[in-house]
Order: sequence, then C-alpha cells, then structure tokens
Amino acid sequence: MTQPLALVLYEKLLPGTQLVNRLQDLGYRVLTVPGADALVACAEREQPMLVVMDLVSTRTQVTGVIAQLRYNPATQHLPVIAFAVEKDGALQAAARDAGANVVVNEGAIVSHLEQFLEQALHLD
Repeated sequence: MTQPLALVLYEKLLPGTQLVNRLQDLGYRVLTVPGADALVACAEREQPMLVVMDLVSTRTQVTGVIAQLRYNPATQHLPVIAFAVEKDGALQAAARDAGANVVVNEGAIVSHLEQFLEQALHLD
C-alpha cells in the first residue's frame, strides 16, 4: 500500500521539522515545499492527500496561497491545515476566510496532529 503524501510548508525550523517527523511517524510520506510561491504547482504535480502550512512567511502572503488552492480546480479538494502563533488571531481568521479547513495554534500542531488530521480529512 502506498503511503499518503502530505505537502508541508514552513520557514521556521521549529515546529516545521517536528511536524515533518510527526507526519512520518503517522505513516505519511512528506514533501517539504521550498516556498509558498511553488505550493500550488507542486500540489498539482504531486497530488497529495493534504497540505499543512505555517501561516507566517517572510516571503509570501500564505493566506493568498490558500485562496489559490481553493480557486484551482485541480487542487480545490485538498484539505488544508494551517497554523500560526496563538496571538495572531487576525492571521488565523484570514486563513479561515481563504479556505483553510483547519486553523490551529502553532503550539498545538505537533502534539494534537492526529486529531487535526482527522478533522481535516473528515474521518469519524
């Protein structure tokens, strides 16, 4: 059986590397996307099961990338889990408005990843 693929976008090493390791522990193949500007094309090409992304970026407005995923017929079905620090409520709200399925606090993403995956993938 083929392992499901998760695309992960992050700039900060922590929690990014912890997130990648945790996804691998849960049986996912993980492809780290080099930058938000490459995410949509990568998602079209690789056809992942889901996308996990840090909302904080020094290079790109990540919420705009979420909106691009939603408007693209080839990627609009992909579940998106987005995370940011708790104090950045406006950024989290913008991610929800852009179409992220699940938006969580950075501090909780690794420890509660399994539950967030179930929520994003609608597994009951």
